[in-house]
Amino acid sequence: MEAKTKDLWVYMETEENGTAKNVGIELLTPAKDMAAKQGGTLTAVVIGSHVDAAVKTAEAYGAERVIVVEGDEYAQYSTDAYCHAMCTLIEKYGPSSLLIGATNDGRDLAPRIACRLKTGLTADCTALDIDEESGNVAWTRPAFGGNLMATILCPDHRPQIGTIRPGVFKKGDPADGRAKVIREEIHMDKKDIRTRIVELIREMESDKVDLEGAEIIVSGGRGVGGPNGFGPVKELAKALGASVGASRAAVDAGWISHSHQVGQTGKTVAPRLYIACGISGAIQHLAGMSGSGVIVAINKDPDAPIFGAADYGVVGDLFEVLPVLTQEVMKARS
Repeated sequence: MEAKTKDLWVYMETEENGTAKNVGIELLTPAKDMAAKQGGTLTAVVIGSHVDAAVKTAEAYGAERVIVVEGDEYAQYSTDAYCHAMCTLIEKYGPSSLLIGATNDGRDLAPRIACRLKTGLTADCTALDIDEESGNVAWTRPAFGGNLMATILCPDHRPQIGTIRPGVFKKGDPADGRAKVIREEIHMDKKDIRTRIVELIREMESDKVDLEGAEIIVSGGRGVGGPNGFGPVKELAKALGASVGASRAAVDAGWISHSHQVGQTGKTVAPRLYIACGISGAIQHLAGMSGSGVIVAINKDPDAPIFGAADYGVVGDLFEVLPVLTQEVMKARS
């Protein structure tokens, strides 16, 4: 389809209680500059049930316009209902670009929209910009197994659609923003929704890991040597009030659950402080944590690639360094 406007849309995914998920708030940060470069309106799209809180959040974080679709059929995510609502909106308003968080739901919704509208999709992006020559969105994502970063343009079809990993961008500062709020009545008969959630099984509290929202992360890699090697990592994390992360090598070895994995095939994070313990620093891991505020690397190998990305590096045995560091943290805090 052809774009009717130069507007840039951000899909604001919501929680069950109607609040906005972090990824949508994060995407409003780069979207402001991108919309300005395109010469269009920054629009947040909110779909759900009882989503007034998400609408207010979109206004506070810079949306100039908010399009809202509410209904009982949107109380829980379903591919059919959400795709129908989003495609109906796109066909009516004709935006130039659409940003969607690369969450479980976002990764399901985006390709369905792209297929229905016969346009392109760039998945799992880690950087965004506007190409100066063409005015197209420049979507950057890992390619060839994460061994290089590719920048992709979609010059011939609209809207340009991409999914962006949570944690890639930092949330801006909220303000007393005011946006034009448009409420659209789009409904779908429940009999036409072909899937439904039969049962929701919550993760056990002990297994829940909030890496994407963590301010401090202490991660272990192949260098910890085994599941017991995460002991010093967890002790330091506890002293710092941090979350525990891991490299793919440690997860693949079965030393820690996948929910802790940071990297291309794990979670993208941007904490204020990231401490990498026994992690070599392969590009796949760096893609998931290079946006951290301060990176500290602890590794026995002085030539480990992780030191190239680190602000501070300690060449040493993590089993000797971490206990001392933990003691010093505890002293400082007491």
